[in-house]
Amino acid sequence: MENHAADPDGRLWAAMADRVSWRGRTVLDLGCGTGFHLPRFAESATSVIGVEPHPGLVRLAQRRTRGLPAVDVRLGTAQEIPLPDASVDVVHVRWAYFFGPGCEPGLAELDRVVRRGGTALVIDNDASRSTFGAWFRRGYPHLPTPRTIERFWAQRGWNRTSVDMGWRFGSRADLEAVVRIELKPDVAEQVLRHHEGLEVDYAVNLWSKDF
Repeated sequence: MENHAADPDGRLWAAMADRVSWRGRTVLDLGCGTGFHLPRFAESATSVIGVEPHPGLVRLAQRRTRGLPAVDVRLGTAQEIPLPDASVDVVHVRWAYFFGPGCEPGLAELDRVVRRGGTALVIDNDASRSTFGAWFRRGYPHLPTPRTIERFWAQRGWNRTSVDMGWRFGSRADLEAVVRIELKPDVAEQVLRHHEGLEVDYAVNLWSKDF
């Protein structure tokens, strides 16, 4: 439900495609979850590899992509990617482990598995703005500040593209259900009391780096 509601106008996908083409290339979706995005990459990539640390989600991703011979889903972590050196061209990481300070082991693994000439894309919440950004700051006050996160990526040679992707739901019940899985119960109830409608303005950062 949340994946279908996110980026309803395709702005994030357009920003990714403007940054790098995955047509005819090998794509790694790191932290692929249930594999929601794997079929889309498989439409034009030669090979798509999903890596996910949770066995139950790996099984769901394998079930989702059972009829796609170009897709391979594996159990593994960002800190120890189960792939050989210089084996992928494009890496896609969406809300998975990479929240700035602390993700250095995963970045070292990207240096290892991405071929020269390849590109990595990391999508993360932009907590500095948007309605969801304010909710995120309230729900996760222990995370580094947006400025700290921005400095972390910039110092390591990553480029930022700001994207206003949004959420759009088919019903109020759907919106409320997703907010309640994203935020702690008390925070979820607070924000829902003050938010009307079926849409939420939602900003993300698309961090990218060429190797």
